[in-house]
Amino acid sequence: MTAQAGRILVVDDDLMNRKKISMAVQALGHDTEVAEDGKEALEKLGQANYDLVLLDILMPGMDGYAVLSEMKADPDLRGTPVIVISAVDDLESVVKAIELGAEDYLPKSFNPVILKARIGTYIERAQYRAQDRIYHQQVERAKKRADELLATLMPKQIARMLKANEKLLPILYEDVTVLFCDIVGFTTYSENNPPETVFAQLESLVGQFEDLVADHGMMKVKTIGDAFLATANLLQDLDQPVREAVSCGLEMVEAANRSEADWQVRVGIDHGPVIAGIIGARTFSSTSGAIPSTPRHGSRKSANRARSASAAGPGRTFISKPVAGPLEWST
Repeated sequence: MTAQAGRILVVDDDLMNRKKISMAVQALGHDTEVAEDGKEALEKLGQANYDLVLLDILMPGMDGYAVLSEMKADPDLRGTPVIVISAVDDLESVVKAIELGAEDYLPKSFNPVILKARIGTYIERAQYRAQDRIYHQQVERAKKRADELLATLMPKQIARMLKANEKLLPILYEDVTVLFCDIVGFTTYSENNPPETVFAQLESLVGQFEDLVADHGMMKVKTIGDAFLATANLLQDLDQPVREAVSCGLEMVEAANRSEADWQVRVGIDHGPVIAGIIGARTFSSTSGAIPSTPRHGSRKSANRARSASAAGPGRTFISKPVAGPLEWST
């Protein structure tokens, strides 16, 4: 990589020295700005990005050592390379400047060829670092977007477990309440209304459902079209999962009745053992979340019962016998 023209800050309290150094740097094709003391230098560094600082040591007020200390303490400035150009040429002063963060040292009676080589080297490094920062920022944005996408495709708790372990093994949960909800006559409604309108109305209603589920401490598993599946007491403990699911179902019915589309929904709720896991590995659209477990004690599958219960009348919430028992006990 060949260094491109850089932006260089020249810091020196002597006007003639500032002009001399600036002219030499500009002759190499770089842009310069000047500061006549350490305080002004820090102000300019805080306002703009520079590829390199050419810094004098002996200045009134804030000297070059103080500038180096401030830059080293600032996370935004410590990566900016500094070349000390000073009349102070004793070894102890040079070592002190390097220890405080300076990359290199040149005397004020510098050789233009050496100046060109030094500036070219550090400008190139600075530009590499800038490109590296941009790359890492792009990677972080991509990771954040991937996390957001993953969270929309499966429950957040499952997404976190999947990220942490790379593979989510199926786990049996004994006491889980499953809620299934769908919109009555959704297919007919979709066929008789513009798709943009249907999508916007459905998105609004699903958003309300998600808020209700969260308010009741439940977990959304998935949506497929107008079908909405949620669970209580799965991956996060809930004291009264049945009561919360029933209350949530009733509020979902009310939310649908208030919707712009004047929809009615059917809600089915069941309680029993389920297995949480990931089925499929090739795409994110694979079945995920809660699936019914193998029946025990002759019981039917929880999720299937919840789904079939939603065939009840419009605007109704249907509960299975395993739900009715805990519900009566908690009243």
